[in-house]
Amino acid sequence: MNKAVALPESYVAAPAIVHARFGVGDVVRHRLLDFRGVVFDVDPVFANSEEWYQAIPEAMRPAKDQPFYHLLAENADSSYIAYVSQQNLVGDDQAGPVSHPAITGLFEDFRDGRYQLRRQHTH
Repeated sequence: MNKAVALPESYVAAPAIVHARFGVGDVVRHRLLDFRGVVFDVDPVFANSEEWYQAIPEAMRPAKDQPFYHLLAENADSSYIAYVSQQNLVGDDQAGPVSHPAITGLFEDFRDGRYQLRRQHTH
């Protein structure tokens, strides 16, 4: 006999398990916008402000329950920091180095299509 179990009002469902497709040091490209970058941090789910999230046009707004990546990014005009959902990233086909002034502070070198994190930045 299957009986439904009543959950207490304070019950909070665990979030779905998510898997990051990219790791620190990977070079990626935005799926829709013309920029690429190197991953320097990963949030397992959205961890930015609600104001930032609402500023994204609704038609392009990604789901919050997926990994979000902090990138040292570049486009044809400048270098900057980007925060991008997993659904909007693809591996970079060029697999060449990224030109961002902060790279040398976080990463040692670029080999085999990815950056190697400096030892003092690893856990």
